[in-house]
Amino acid sequence: MTSADDKLVGALRESLKETERLRRAHQQLTSASREPIGIVAMSCRYPGVNSPEELWNLVAEEKDAISGFPVNRGWDLDGLYDPDPDQQGKIYTTEGGFLHDADRFDPAFFGISPREASAMDPQQRLLLETSWEAFERAGIDPSALNGSKVGLFVGAAYQGWGIDYQNVPDGMQGHLVTGMSTSVISGRVSYTLGLEGPAVTVDTACSSSLVALHLAVQSLRQGDCSMAMVGGTAVMADPLGLVGFSRQRGLAQDGRCKAFSDDADGMGLGEGVGVLLLERLSDARRNGHPVLAVVRGSAINQDGASNGLSAPNGPAQQRVIRAALASARLKPEQVDIVEAHGTGTTLGDPIEAGALLATYGQGRPADRPLWLGSVKSNLGHAQAASGVAGIIKMVMAVRHGVLPRTLHADEPSQKVDWESGAVRLLTEARPWPQGEEPRRAGVSSFGVSGTNAHVVLEQASPEEPAAVADHTPVLGSGVVPLVVSARSAGSLRGQAERLGALVDGRAGTELGGVGFSLVSSRALFEHRAVVLAENTTDAATGLKALAGDVPGDGVTSGVAGPLGGRVFVFPGQGSQWAGMAVELLDSSPVFANRLADCERALSPFVDWSLEDVLREAPGAPSLERVDVV
Repeated sequence: MTSADDKLVGALRESLKETERLRRAHQQLTSASREPIGIVAMSCRYPGVNSPEELWNLVAEEKDAISGFPVNRGWDLDGLYDPDPDQQGKIYTTEGGFLHDADRFDPAFFGISPREASAMDPQQRLLLETSWEAFERAGIDPSALNGSKVGLFVGAAYQGWGIDYQNVPDGMQGHLVTGMSTSVISGRVSYTLGLEGPAVTVDTACSSSLVALHLAVQSLRQGDCSMAMVGGTAVMADPLGLVGFSRQRGLAQDGRCKAFSDDADGMGLGEGVGVLLLERLSDARRNGHPVLAVVRGSAINQDGASNGLSAPNGPAQQRVIRAALASARLKPEQVDIVEAHGTGTTLGDPIEAGALLATYGQGRPADRPLWLGSVKSNLGHAQAASGVAGIIKMVMAVRHGVLPRTLHADEPSQKVDWESGAVRLLTEARPWPQGEEPRRAGVSSFGVSGTNAHVVLEQASPEEPAAVADHTPVLGSGVVPLVVSARSAGSLRGQAERLGALVDGRAGTELGGVGFSLVSSRALFEHRAVVLAENTTDAATGLKALAGDVPGDGVTSGVAGPLGGRVFVFPGQGSQWAGMAVELLDSSPVFANRLADCERALSPFVDWSLEDVLREAPGAPSLERVDVV
């Protein structure tokens, strides 16, 4: 073989190596672009509910949370109402889905002055609260996130805040720019927690929070962020939207969304905030975070030049559903239920039902129709926060194995050709049995802007998260310290009250896990208390005493001083006793492991065993020897 031949063979080998490298790189990129995204935590505020669990209870108990207009926003309620929909500047309904305590906020907790807080859009304030909660629910201390690559993707729109701009109090004017900006709705959370991933506020009207979810999924898969907080928020600080939809006759007379019902007469506007904490599924498993459900696929699109700017478009809805299924690599018959946009309008509901019949309703077995529901029948149409409400409802439904009833829809709409496909309205709750495949749900949101979104959720696999060391805090024989902290004495009592309600009467609660979560996943503030408990009865009693600010056995509280200063340590004899630390050694694997580390470090310098001394093993030296002490 000539030298030229050698060079050719060498070049071919290098080419093959490069081809293989490129093939592997392509596989990695393809895999990353399709990786499922885990939902590792959720939190929310919607009418009548302050948590995902309360939202599920509302839905499962078939209640609605519609109420009268709020009385704490300065609205002229008598002057606003008129039953005649043609009256300009009036509203012909007196009910909706409202957050009546949207004006309540603890600015000091977030390091915000009362003056600045009074200039802040309540949507910013609510998002701060729920974002903090979501991190804690995932087992993450929010105060430890500074500098982390976490993204914020929030659906929101400007809603006003009832401020008389001609008579703004002194010192407040400078805060209005940031306080009323929709961009700061997401940016404020990132600033407060020190998050350095993308911070994006999305406004596509009703579809905003699902569009934000789609963008967050893309950002995670592209590596723009390591985790993503996704949410939607809506508070009608001014009644402008209610007045506008009244002029369009788009509101229901009774303020209730009768989704896909023959009685549908318009939507009931609502409010709320909901957030999801997302993480790449592989990262969530490795980090030991709970995976509540999986985002399998998503898609967004636009109506384009259709039959009206604000009118829904059936073909566009079909396209976005098919694109989401393609993203999830699923067939329509592999999805069990769709949480619909379902506002209860006589125009929108039949168009949406037709799109679902054309996509999900074809080619399905007769005994496995696509089930259809809408959480708007419980809460009203929460606008930019409506899509994430549907996600939370479906995640909870997947976990409970129940398909909840859609309210106010006992007679399905006669404007829908239900016989054209296998789609059935959930006029009663049904069990959601575990089949050979995971439970799956679609969630839709269609904006008045013409922007559509569809998300496919999937039940998380039973695979356990990555093993996490047992850090259960234990004192003595089964005694667990429950550590509570807050920014103020009043907040400390409130924390104790809520924690006491959680454990009261729940004999099966694993106190060690509660104690570990309290010290590992929550920020530690200056007002602190510890309740020592062997069981839930002890815990509830001690926490009740703490909440009531009365003395209690095993309850200690106080205020931590400033960090720093000098610490004096007095080593020596006098505090040792036979059998000391043995109970802790037997009950806490963490303590036992650390003691073993100490024994290994000490072993080159002594001829006795540290554990043998503590256990008074035969032949071990006593604590009376100076070198042993």
